[in-house]
Amino acid sequence: MFSNQTANYKMEQKTAKKAILIYTEQTPNPEAIKYVTNTMLYDGTADFKTLELAEEWSPLAEHLFKLPYVKYVYISQNFVSVTKEFNYSWDDVMLQLKEEIKKYIMDGGAIIKDGFEEYLREKEEAEGNSFQYTGKDKEIVEKIKQLIDKYVKPAVEMDGGNIEFNSFEDGKVTVIMQGSCSGCPSSTVTLKSGIEGMLKRMVPEVKEVISVAG
Repeated sequence: MFSNQTANYKMEQKTAKKAILIYTEQTPNPEAIKYVTNTMLYDGTADFKTLELAEEWSPLAEHLFKLPYVKYVYISQNFVSVTKEFNYSWDDVMLQLKEEIKKYIMDGGAIIKDGFEEYLREKEEAEGNSFQYTGKDKEIVEKIKQLIDKYVKPAVEMDGGNIEFNSFEDGKVTVIMQGSCSGCPSSTVTLKSGIEGMLKRMVPEVKEVISVAG
C-alpha cells in the first residue's frame, strides 16, 4: 500500500513538473505577438527569419514555420515572439498558435540545437561584424555596447524583440533589430528618437544610428 502511494506521489510530481503555462503580450508591432512561458526556453537570443535556418538550428521554430501564417520566429529566455503573415488576423490564429507552442514544450520538444552559438560567432566573423576596434574607437564601441545593454535591450525585450550592436564607423552606429522589432512600423521612430538620441547625448562621437538586416 505504501509503495503504491509513493509511486502515485512521484507520478503526480512528474506530471506537475511538465505543466506549462503560457500567456500572450501585445507588442508595438501589430504583426507580432509575444508568447511568455513559465519555463526557460533558451538562455540567449535566436532569430529565425527563414524556414531554412530554422530547419538547421531550431526544431521549435521549424515546427512553427509549418503553420501557414507564421513569418518570423524569435526565441529568447522564457518567451517566443511570432510575427505573422499580414493577410491573417490574430483573432483567427492567436489561440491556435498558443496551443501549438504549449503542446510542443509539454511534449519535450527540442528548442535550439547544440552549436548554435558557435554558428553565430562564425557568421559574425564571416560578415566582418566581429571586427576588433583599437584606440579611441575601441573605447567608444565599448561605451555604446554598454549603453545598449543597460538601457535599450531590457526595454525592447519587454516588447518581444532584441537589438544587437553591429558596427561603428565615422560616427555612424549600425544595429540589428530582431524579433518583434524587425519590420515594426514604430521601430524607426524608436531608433531615431530613442536610441539615437540617447547615444548622441552620452557619446558625442555618435552622429547617426541606423538598422541593418540581420
